[in-house]
Amino acid sequence: MKKIELTRELVARGFGYDEVARLARRGELVRVRRGAYGRPEASLDDRGQYLRLIRATVAQCSTTTVLSHQSAAAVHGLPLWLDEISRVHLTRSAAGGGKVRHYVHLHPAALDDSDIVVIDGLLVTSLARTVVDLGRAVRLVRSVPIGDAALSRGLAPEALSDVLHRSAGWPGIASARRAVGLLNPLSRSVGESVSRVVMVDLEVPPPVLQFEVLNERDEEVACVDFCWPAQRTVGEFDGKIKYGRLLKPGQSVSDVLFAEKQREDAIRDLGWQVVRWVWDDLRRPDALADRLTRAFARSARTWRSG
Repeated sequence: MKKIELTRELVARGFGYDEVARLARRGELVRVRRGAYGRPEASLDDRGQYLRLIRATVAQCSTTTVLSHQSAAAVHGLPLWLDEISRVHLTRSAAGGGKVRHYVHLHPAALDDSDIVVIDGLLVTSLARTVVDLGRAVRLVRSVPIGDAALSRGLAPEALSDVLHRSAGWPGIASARRAVGLLNPLSRSVGESVSRVVMVDLEVPPPVLQFEVLNERDEEVACVDFCWPAQRTVGEFDGKIKYGRLLKPGQSVSDVLFAEKQREDAIRDLGWQVVRWVWDDLRRPDALADRLTRAFARSARTWRSG
């Protein structure tokens, strides 16, 4: 990512305010936020633009300010919710209330030395502190996917327990404890993590994650996202990213879809029920619960008749 240039730095180098504005109008500079500019970067995605906003904001803050919450998640490379990245979240060990401004959300909270790490020159809350802060601040469907991703990248459960212990009595700590209790490093995508939270709300039996379906020779036929062995049912979350991940060199999406159909047929041939769902289904949880219930019932009838 190219360097952020503050207006005061440009002026110190001899640029007038009118000239800076003119460069921005011509597209030679990009206004990132008030008082901060960057050079044009056509390839920046949403995460890249947010990281640029983060750097532009940090450049205008005191050196003791620490990136936290969604901003820390972005720097750590954890999943992001795009409607929550319009502001930079900062935590400062100082008395007084928090502040929410156009570009900044300041959180006043104690920070232990172990809560702070340095990434690419930026002071950031640790993985454990970031997961707990988000568990306190956002809904389970948003905090659990981030925590799952952190665990899959090596976050130790003991570190989470330590932060939870030190945060006793803080606002939202009960929600954070619940979120941490639901985390699972075997979740491979945001959609899978959200699916598990939805299932908890629906009181669906807890599934086994990344279950290996074996044939009569104990050979693996498939590794599925979710499995209910007692109900002889498997579940798969289908997302666009998933099919991109399954692509092998020289394969098209059509090839992957055909291979997935063959894989599903092989699972059904072994007597398993298969339920698939997409993002729209997670927005209609009652419908998903109904489909799972019917699959469980079909399986029970099959095994009774067999």
